[in-house]
Amino acid sequence: MICRFDVLSENSRDPVTRQGYDNSWIILMLTDSYDYEQMCGSSDGGAYTIKLSRSQYKNWKMAVGDFIDFSKANGKNAILVMSDEDLKAAESHYKGHRYNEPFLRDDEPSVLIHSTPMNNWDKIKCDGMLKSWNKLKSEKVIAEERPIGTWLGDPMDFSDYIMFGSGTTGEIVVNSKQQGRIVMDTNAEYLTGARLYFDAKRMAEDGLLIRDGCHLKVRDMLPLKTYLIWAATWETIGLASQMSTPKIFSELADKQFQQIYRNSL
Repeated sequence: MICRFDVLSENSRDPVTRQGYDNSWIILMLTDSYDYEQMCGSSDGGAYTIKLSRSQYKNWKMAVGDFIDFSKANGKNAILVMSDEDLKAAESHYKGHRYNEPFLRDDEPSVLIHSTPMNNWDKIKCDGMLKSWNKLKSEKVIAEERPIGTWLGDPMDFSDYIMFGSGTTGEIVVNSKQQGRIVMDTNAEYLTGARLYFDAKRMAEDGLLIRDGCHLKVRDMLPLKTYLIWAATWETIGLASQMSTPKIFSELADKQFQQIYRNSL
């Protein structure tokens, strides 16, 4: 079910059933904020919300289209908060596209990054495969009760996917797992893991790349042999020890990746 509202107050009741939001609900809200391009999360018992700034994010129409297409394909209860005029503009712009179309768009990165703790990296190498949290949980590989993302309000089905990011995002997740709480400080010391660089173009061409309006992700599993380009660890980038900060580790790793692979991508 997909519903549209001109405005919606952010509280713990959904406007359709007038009950508290359950985990099946997700909201996309179009704003005119100058503070961000995209922002996502949930608070105060409300549904997971993706906010897109029309003034700052030039590809908001494609994001709205991906959100709708992904939600329909996966049976999500979705709420659009935008004018009917903006919705029609997005739908017109999106014609001919799909959330899982098998090619990279002009604005999408050719390389996607996923970070993982060092002990997980050892297991990933043995498997030859990167797996989602729910896949690992079903195989009884992990004992933790819930993924770190649920602390930010991520819906449970997010754990069906391998998520990718850029900058310090993945390193913040690794540090937060170590600390058992969300740590957003990019200068906080932590034990670095592996920063994995994947071929996004090939992932898209093979039909694996999924767009939900905010994230680029892959469902369940991703083979290393086919898609992994390079793995950065503290040793491969020349750090003196495994201890570093998200900012230093991500910047050094990205710089070395560009030096090694810039002529082959």
